[in-house]
Amino acid sequence: MKWSQYFLPTLREDPKDAEAVSHKLMVRAGLIRRLGSGAYSYLPFGLRALQKAAAIIREEMARAGAQELLLPVLQPMELWKTTGRAALLGEVLMRFKDRTGKEVVLGPTHEEVVTDLLKEIRSYKQLPLTVYQIQTKFRDEPRPRSGVIRSKEFLMKDAYSFDADLAGLDRSYQAMEQAYHRIFARCGLTILACEADPGVMGGIASREFMAPSESGEDRVVQCAACGYAANLEAARCAPRPPSPAPEQSKPLELVKTPGQHTVEQVSRFLKVEPSRLVKTLLYDVEKEQVAVLVRGDHEVNEAKLARVVGSPRFKLSSAQTIERVSGAPLGFTGPVKLTGVRLLADQAVAPLVNAVAGANQTDAHLINVNPGRDFTLDAVADLRMVTEQDACPQCQGALRFVQAIEVGHIFKLGTKYTEALGAVFQDGSGTMRPMIMGCYGIGINRIVAAAVEQHHDAQGIIWPAALAPFHALISLLEAGNADAARAGEEAARALTAAGYEVLVDDREQSPGSKLKDADLVGIPLQVVIGKVWQSQGEFEVSRRATKEKAHVAPARLVETVHKLLDTKVMPS
Repeated sequence: MKWSQYFLPTLREDPKDAEAVSHKLMVRAGLIRRLGSGAYSYLPFGLRALQKAAAIIREEMARAGAQELLLPVLQPMELWKTTGRAALLGEVLMRFKDRTGKEVVLGPTHEEVVTDLLKEIRSYKQLPLTVYQIQTKFRDEPRPRSGVIRSKEFLMKDAYSFDADLAGLDRSYQAMEQAYHRIFARCGLTILACEADPGVMGGIASREFMAPSESGEDRVVQCAACGYAANLEAARCAPRPPSPAPEQSKPLELVKTPGQHTVEQVSRFLKVEPSRLVKTLLYDVEKEQVAVLVRGDHEVNEAKLARVVGSPRFKLSSAQTIERVSGAPLGFTGPVKLTGVRLLADQAVAPLVNAVAGANQTDAHLINVNPGRDFTLDAVADLRMVTEQDACPQCQGALRFVQAIEVGHIFKLGTKYTEALGAVFQDGSGTMRPMIMGCYGIGINRIVAAAVEQHHDAQGIIWPAALAPFHALISLLEAGNADAARAGEEAARALTAAGYEVLVDDREQSPGSKLKDADLVGIPLQVVIGKVWQSQGEFEVSRRATKEKAHVAPARLVETVHKLLDTKVMPS
């Protein structure tokens, strides 16, 4: 392929709307162009990288025993209402009515559709079965950002397993987890496999595959000592050991705190650490109010709260509701004599002695508050976000926080969808039972973006060989030199015949601009036909990743490229 005939426009400057490294470089290197909010066109160079990732996924899905199919993007809203997810996803669903007035959804995922299809399975003899597709998804993201990392339209591989029992689900889940590790390793990504919250997918367990990146919108906690890793929403907070010499409880006392309603204000006014405060947050959960108690230096983890209250349908109470329930304005709510609500405490609150809490009176707080003595808790659970001061819940080692991009997520769904949609089978005893289901997603666009995030330098992209749109770039530094052009064509033919994908830069541009573009687009190997060829009859071959260079006779070019791409060692 000749660059002069290839649609590969490069830019010298970063796009003004781009913050993530991958967004900047994917636009500058001619992979993508923005059409509108959350919607991107893939140019030929970018599409080749996307197709390389998809090919790796297809190979590993086949190796894991999954069968490829293709499901409709257009989905009837009735399916989503049947499973209850129409209300859960709400405005994220892109919906419209067709000419008959029927409500239709542009598929954000396909659990409902594939379960409806697999109702054709009637016997345990047809199980287990795993199917997958590579399909465009649509989600009306409120804040599309970071280029293709979070967009409204994206390409996903979604797989679904159907088993007769939980043991079968465990086997299917393990096979997919192993396949995911192979996929990401082949794509050249560094990955953290993390405990995760199932979220709106539901189910009994899930695991995320996170690519560390400063542009990542997720935070992961990791323990270097034992390898524990978890998404911030799922990270467990280890209970702290009891104090060896607990202080004696003191009498409850009301103190005036005029105008002091934030944790920072109250702790400064009363000269106590924020960790001694009990922060009381009121939530509307279904048709009732729940008070969630966390320490002043902690934050509520709403994913954990959803699991404890048994519903994701909740929100912080309004100022009007807070005043009606507590008798005081926002900032003075406390658990003592707070009636008509459930009191849920984080496990770090329960052992507090002589704490500070709102008095449910304007401009007043209570000191020497003691859980159990001054108020009764309905439940104690892990309800907060982990902090940098927390120890690893597995080994008590130190935790570190990592920004990351979610590139894959796997779930044990159980019977959530099969029960709702009537996907049942007859077991060996003749009993009809719902199939046990798992689902497994990979964001293919995110694989490409994560590869750029993890493999770049100040000059541009450094493609992992498996995702590189081309293996080699032949740069003709003097495009008008007929002998050099002929040498470039012969080199391209030889490499192509050996199975390599080659781009020839034959553009009539300055040598400097060609070399800059070569670094920007990041093709793994560059073959320069310039001064060394004119003086010595040799090509200058360099690796993009290391800048190592070697002078190679034309007869040794294929051998050299093979060594560089396969062993990554420069020949002597």
